[in-house]
Amino acid sequence: MLHRRVPLTTAVLASAALLALSGCSGSAGSDDSGAKSAAHSGPSVIAPGKPGEANRTMSAEDAAKERQDDNSPNTADRSYAHMMITHHGQALKMTELAPERAKSTQVKRIAERISAAQGPEISAMKGWLATNGKGGDAHQHGTMPGMATDAQLTELRAAKGEAFDQLFLKLMIAHHEGAIAMATDVKAQGNNIQIEEMADDVIAQQTSEIVRMRDML
Repeated sequence: MLHRRVPLTTAVLASAALLALSGCSGSAGSDDSGAKSAAHSGPSVIAPGKPGEANRTMSAEDAAKERQDDNSPNTADRSYAHMMITHHGQALKMTELAPERAKSTQVKRIAERISAAQGPEISAMKGWLATNGKGGDAHQHGTMPGMATDAQLTELRAAKGEAFDQLFLKLMIAHHEGAIAMATDVKAQGNNIQIEEMADDVIAQQTSEIVRMRDML
């Protein structure tokens, strides 16, 4: 009897050990699988499809990468370029008056600085529009912030000496503030990195010039 029980007991114990090992192994594998699943899972977002296409579900990481890769200009980008060409153009007309009509050397210098910066910016925006196609509108003067009225420009052309200096500074400060507002808007609404960089330059440079001109008043 003893001779028969020993192998049976041993077999039972061996079987139990195998089952225990199998259970541990299965549990570890399940944990690994769950960890991997958890690692790959995460918040997902719904990406709107293009016209005629269904929406897509994608990970937040993929959605962020796709947004970074998408540099296609939109209407806001094109409208900004059109408007800023016109906006800068008026500033150049104002600065052209300074050499003959301004009394202050400081006013003449700030006018030169503005002209030297905004002339090339106009060329850059025209080049950008030529590359990126048509679209957007150059708004009328009244709808662009900071634009001087025809009456104000007539008054500036007639002024001379200190009167010119004061009027020029007041009009140009308002003009710069309008440009900064437009640049801020396109940074929020546009999609093209080149336009965003141009807008950043406008904000940085014209903010600095506003500080200088206010000190001259």
